[in-house]
Amino acid sequence: MSFVVGLIIGITLGFALIAAFVRSERARSKRRVALATVVAAFARMTREDSTKLLAPEYYPSWVLTWLNSHLTKIWPHVDEAASELIKANVEPILEQYRPIVLSSLTFSRLTLGTVAPQFTGVSVIEDESDGITLELEVNWDGNPSIILDVKTRLGVSLPVQVKNIAFTGVFRLIFKPLVNVFPCFGAVSFSLREKKKMDFTLKVVGGDISAIPGVADALESTIHDAVEDSITWPVRKVIPILPGDYRYGRMLPMGTLEVKLVQAQNLTNKDFIGKSDPFAKLYIRPLRSGTKTSKVIDNDLNPVWNEHFEFVVDDIFTQHLTLKVYDDDGLNSSELIGCAQYKLSQLDPGKVKDVWLKLVKDLEIHRDNKDRGKVHLELLYCPYGVGNGFTNPFSKSLSMTSLERVLEDGSGSEDGDVVNLKKRTVIIRGVLSVTVISAEDLPPADFMGKADPFVVLTMKKTGTKNKTRVVNENLNPIWNQTFDFVVEDGLHDMLIVEVWDHDTFGKDFMGKCILTLTRVILEGEYKESFQIEEAKSGKLTLNLKWLAQPLYRNS
Repeated sequence: MSFVVGLIIGITLGFALIAAFVRSERARSKRRVALATVVAAFARMTREDSTKLLAPEYYPSWVLTWLNSHLTKIWPHVDEAASELIKANVEPILEQYRPIVLSSLTFSRLTLGTVAPQFTGVSVIEDESDGITLELEVNWDGNPSIILDVKTRLGVSLPVQVKNIAFTGVFRLIFKPLVNVFPCFGAVSFSLREKKKMDFTLKVVGGDISAIPGVADALESTIHDAVEDSITWPVRKVIPILPGDYRYGRMLPMGTLEVKLVQAQNLTNKDFIGKSDPFAKLYIRPLRSGTKTSKVIDNDLNPVWNEHFEFVVDDIFTQHLTLKVYDDDGLNSSELIGCAQYKLSQLDPGKVKDVWLKLVKDLEIHRDNKDRGKVHLELLYCPYGVGNGFTNPFSKSLSMTSLERVLEDGSGSEDGDVVNLKKRTVIIRGVLSVTVISAEDLPPADFMGKADPFVVLTMKKTGTKNKTRVVNENLNPIWNQTFDFVVEDGLHDMLIVEVWDHDTFGKDFMGKCILTLTRVILEGEYKESFQIEEAKSGKLTLNLKWLAQPLYRNS
């Protein structure tokens, strides 16, 4: 964080000149021309791919050399001028995220050191807005002198040194709006667009930090949370240059993301005895307050969670949903089974997206070919302020702000003032009609290479069951049987469809399909062939139909 403030102070004036040139050229001609050698390289890159950092072939090598040499020259002045400013601004943030085991957390010393950051890539991003956006890839292996004065609840004072800092990231600078008064832009906002690497070590001056259990982990979490919530994109810090209202530059939520964590399949077993006890953590921004945790499913490599979570989306175009699956080890630290990410920009507003995410060992390493399992999610993005053309599929008279929970019912007085505001919980009640049509390519289940299949349908919450007739000696059976289920809470229930082989003295399990009711509630009716899970082969064709009888409960 200290680096960011120093960076902004050091280079804002230089980029102001670029903004001034851009504004001048726009006024003279509609056609963009090269402002200078550097900006010409930027523009050439932008036309080809505005989302990538400039590769060396796009610009002269002296450009970064020039930037880095000048930053090195001014770095001692940045250090002297910014250290106290940084200290005054960062301490309240550390206090905000101070762990409960500590009574106070302040700086006793803070300098930026003698090693200046180095620019390793630059890009310009042009859009239709009246502004200029620059992205700078920066690497800093600094030698700052940072000592934290840490006091525990037990009354112990610890001087903790933050050392061996290694940072690589992409910073975004937005110069907006462009104006006709020098320096030609009204404000500059900055943010850490991408944090590629942030490593540091903590050491008690004259002692061992591990002597007090929990302090090191608490401090590391505090520092990471403070950086994430204070400057990491989409959070933006706005520095006014000219008088004006620049509230638009700050972060405003764009909508909500409804996530249903359905199930996982074929998870890697982390236990020597028995099976893993998996649970999942989900987040958009890696903050403790914004991370959702599922329940633990004991001794199961194919857990079914069927849990719903809601997240605030700040920037649908750049943010991801991150999922991490762990094996619960009781009092010991949980072991990571695998993780995955999903780009929110792939979602269509108001449409449920059914996805299976393959788990990998590390999100930064893409050469992991080991099968760690996969996770089934249902995703629904609900943007704010879309009253025109976007309504709740469950009720034409109510606007959608949440898939399952919060609908506000307000009655206003004649002068438009709201006099009564209640929250209403939506209970999606109805009748689910399931037609089991057929199956195909079922695996043989007896010595003769045949099977006597039948299907059992179960509603997970109530345990209500129905089953089809047995079709003898057939691997491609046709049933065409319809069953009705009264469902009390469709958004939280599931349909489990199991295929069995009938034997004279029992039955053999062949496979299953697990379906949530979200899609049929949204679409009313659909027909689809589902791959049968836990079977070597086979598909099951079903037709699902929903007759809604919604209830509303005031709370």
